[in-house]
Amino acid sequence: MRRLAILGASGHGKVVADTAERCGWRSLVFFDDAWPKRQHNGPWVVIGNGAMLFDALSGFDGVLVAIGDNRIRQDRLRRLRDAGARLATLVHPAATVSTYARLGEGSVVFAGAVLNVDARIGPGTILNTGCSVDHDCRLGEAVHVSPGAHLAGGVQVGDLSWIGIGASVRQSLRLGRRVMVGAGAAVVSDVPDGTTVIGVPARPLCLNR
Repeated sequence: MRRLAILGASGHGKVVADTAERCGWRSLVFFDDAWPKRQHNGPWVVIGNGAMLFDALSGFDGVLVAIGDNRIRQDRLRRLRDAGARLATLVHPAATVSTYARLGEGSVVFAGAVLNVDARIGPGTILNTGCSVDHDCRLGEAVHVSPGAHLAGGVQVGDLSWIGIGASVRQSLRLGRRVMVGAGAAVVSDVPDGTTVIGVPARPLCLNR
């Protein structure tokens, strides 16, 4: 029986674990720095902290980082890769992923998400429930496309950016690194690195340090 270790016993982690079971993983355990105070995440057990996971990598057929914070997720993913972890990638059976799309290691695609032809998704990216990433999009490392968000064709999104719930991005735009798009925003022009945009149409709110 294949064993999967999930780093991060959060609500997001529950969705990752549920998706993993739908993908055929039958032995799932969590590691989280709140252990031993936290010993369960929903129906799944937490058996140790993050440091203990690094010591136990040889006992798992796959490892996945289930941490919503993009920077922390990227850091843990890189450290696990350097330590020789076998990084898992999950695609929920109710998601639609083109045969001609590419999905980076350590990424997750949740139920109802659509990833279209010739899209390229970087490592450690979250394509959340019911989002869509259309043809020829390019997403960097540790990006999060929130539930119900939609990227039209040819959109480029830099590393560590976050597209908020229900947001939409017009075709062929470029969103830089560390961009945050507010919930329900409609992005109709390029967004520079480190900028938060909100509203319809989306306008800059602040720079992210």
